[in-house]
Amino acid sequence: MIVSPSKIGTGEAGAPPLRARLASALAGRRDRPQLSDASRTLPLAEIAAREWILAPVAELAGRCVLILTASQLDAALALVSLDGVAARIVLCPPDLCADDLPDVIARAGVDVVVGDLAPGSSLPQVSWLGVGTSNVSALSGPMGAALATEWVLFTSGTSGAPKMVTHTLAGLTDAISPAAAASSSMVWGTFYDIRRYGGLQILLRALAGGRSLVLSQAGEPLDAHLGRIRAAGVTHLSGTPSHWRRVLMTPGRGAIAPSYVRLSGEIADQAVLDSLAKAFPEAAIGHAYASTEAGIGFEVNDGLAGFPASLVGRADGAVRLRVVDGVLQLSSPRTAARYVGEESRLADAQGFVDSGDMVALRDGRYHFVGRRSGVVNVGGFKVHPEEVEAVINTRPGVRLSRVKGRRNPITGAILEAEVVLADGPCAEAADVRRDILDHCRAVLPPFKVPTSIRFVEMLALTAGGKLERPLA
Repeated sequence: MIVSPSKIGTGEAGAPPLRARLASALAGRRDRPQLSDASRTLPLAEIAAREWILAPVAELAGRCVLILTASQLDAALALVSLDGVAARIVLCPPDLCADDLPDVIARAGVDVVVGDLAPGSSLPQVSWLGVGTSNVSALSGPMGAALATEWVLFTSGTSGAPKMVTHTLAGLTDAISPAAAASSSMVWGTFYDIRRYGGLQILLRALAGGRSLVLSQAGEPLDAHLGRIRAAGVTHLSGTPSHWRRVLMTPGRGAIAPSYVRLSGEIADQAVLDSLAKAFPEAAIGHAYASTEAGIGFEVNDGLAGFPASLVGRADGAVRLRVVDGVLQLSSPRTAARYVGEESRLADAQGFVDSGDMVALRDGRYHFVGRRSGVVNVGGFKVHPEEVEAVINTRPGVRLSRVKGRRNPITGAILEAEVVLADGPCAEAADVRRDILDHCRAVLPPFKVPTSIRFVEMLALTAGGKLERPLA
């Protein structure tokens, strides 16, 4: 399905655009909040007051623009410049395959590409405009009526052609508390990439409240990133559980002292929550559930894995939850409107989005057990690798694990575990292996016990900060 640019967006005035919200948050302020990465630092007041697209922004009014940048900071500048001006913004993630760009441009109706990357010779005929911090000008005058810009984000965890969904700025910021965003002592830092949903949420929290934000940078050593976080006085720090496990293994972690630690994007098991509580005893620790399609569902701040069963079935909040055949479903104003360039429905007739995340009720609390698509069949029994990992991660000396299936002619598959030790390779590895297997046999049925354990120095993460898993 090819989308014509003339059919994108309503053209109707919407909520205040991102630039106006940033300017409002900064009004009357004496402090100088900043947006920074490893190479540049920009005052938010300057970001609000200047044009960052290297062409008259009026030329982009009502257009469909794809943001394609190597730099997260440049992507943020483009978002501030384009929201309320363009009819549609397509935010390209850092791991999008270049071969998929022509298809993305066609399906999303892109007619302009804004970025800091050189145009590719294989792309369709689209206009290219630069974005950056050189040769920028001050705003020429007050903005006219703002368009209700569509924000197009890419979903994660899919193979084949990338899926895209449409959001509005109002929906993306619905979960942001105005009082919390405006807190004068708040400084944000994140391990996420802001071109994915989780990272974009942190960027919007910072900009909506006029708060400083320290961005991550691809290829930067974690110790160096933690040094920048320390120097900026970051109080609120976010990342996936896998991000945080890497922090816990890094010598530089002792130099940071966040007052709020936030996890999302993966299952936050009790082991990582307890480890963070021990490492940062003065910090409040919370984990949030969200997805690109469903938006932010809820936050849990009681230090426990999973979420209270009382959240399911409630009709008195913005977000409604239900569990159908063990799968969590959500309905809220934060949900994406639709998929781009395809006919499949995002939500059902009641407005619920099927998350694909499996949950199990234990002692009045729902616990995440894994993705429906990630089940391994062991001798006719279904096994969620994440459920086994949660058991392994509780053992002394273990920082991180990954369980996967390997084909077996008798059982269909057997389970193998890769384990990262908290202190690196050690002479007692055989004892640790024995302890892990003994504990798994004590608390898991036989078909969930790994047949082998291999110690590795580190496990790869995706560009979104999640543990990289083999395709199901």
